[in-house]
Amino acid sequence: MCIMRMVMDWVVTSLVLVAAATIGARGDTTVTGTVFCDQCRDGGFDALDYPLGGVRILLACPGEHGDFTVLREETTNWLGTYTTSFAGTTNMDGCRAQLAGDGQGCGPAVGPAQDFRLTLRMFDSQMYTVDPLIAQPDDRSPLCPQPSPTPEPPLSSLPSSQPSQQMPPLPSLPPLSPPMTEFPASSSPPIGESLPMPPLPPLPPLPPMPTKPFFEASACPYQMWMMVQHKCYWMLDPELKIGLVFGPLASTRYGENVTLRQSMNRIGDPYQTLLREGTTALLNSYSTSQFVYQPIDVVRRLNWALADGSMQQTLMAGRRFIKANSGQTGNTTCKFTFCP
Repeated sequence: MCIMRMVMDWVVTSLVLVAAATIGARGDTTVTGTVFCDQCRDGGFDALDYPLGGVRILLACPGEHGDFTVLREETTNWLGTYTTSFAGTTNMDGCRAQLAGDGQGCGPAVGPAQDFRLTLRMFDSQMYTVDPLIAQPDDRSPLCPQPSPTPEPPLSSLPSSQPSQQMPPLPSLPPLSPPMTEFPASSSPPIGESLPMPPLPPLPPLPPMPTKPFFEASACPYQMWMMVQHKCYWMLDPELKIGLVFGPLASTRYGENVTLRQSMNRIGDPYQTLLREGTTALLNSYSTSQFVYQPIDVVRRLNWALADGSMQQTLMAGRRFIKANSGQTGNTTCKFTFCP
């Protein structure tokens, strides 16, 4: 019965997400991605790495003769993410994103540009995501684990997401944003307005971390946290009000008396999914120091989605939490065993 419940929950959530995307379609194309500081200089995201805010991003697409033309320049926010929208649903396959300049104190930009990947298309709305872009300091952090005896290949030699198609490097920009070069109407996506990031209200202080966190990497979905056999893994009081953890926006949206335990039973529209998966991510971040998000990151991402208020941001934030809680982000599994 438990397995059947998990399957049904996944089906219902998927159908609701699709329906919500249909209702909330705004007739545009959204592009989003992240930038982080690779403190261990290993080309991957580790527990010591952190997002980079205030970094310039170039978004470019190939022209008729194979050369790239910059469509837009964006700047990452304090969460290390950038999101922009273009009017209409023009095909943006083959477009790329690349860091411009240095990493705001982290070090120079390294690694190849990253391709746009279509992750959602529903009627007259679509969304592209971009794999993380990275910057590296001159020296590895002393807290990083020792590298393996086998030398790692340099980032410049790593294959891109499409090794069969070598793309020319993107053009560099001067300190001031240049005028954008327009493509012919038949081959270029029209340029729309960037999506603004709303300010967040003051966030509440988080409960203290456990003195002995679980150091083995683990990520568990909400179904595992709801099982009585795993109740000993809860590092937070299940009866804590969500307003005390996530802040006043959560209380306004979901109610002042909703507890962490009750938020795990939320199945319905994407806002309910966001709360359920956000609570799950918070529990995962408290149970292991190797989870992809730190507790404050979980709280900020949930509040950002609530403050933005758009269906796209809600779907995007919920989807990222689902991927993290399922272990897809971080490539790990749930390490729970039955509690004594």
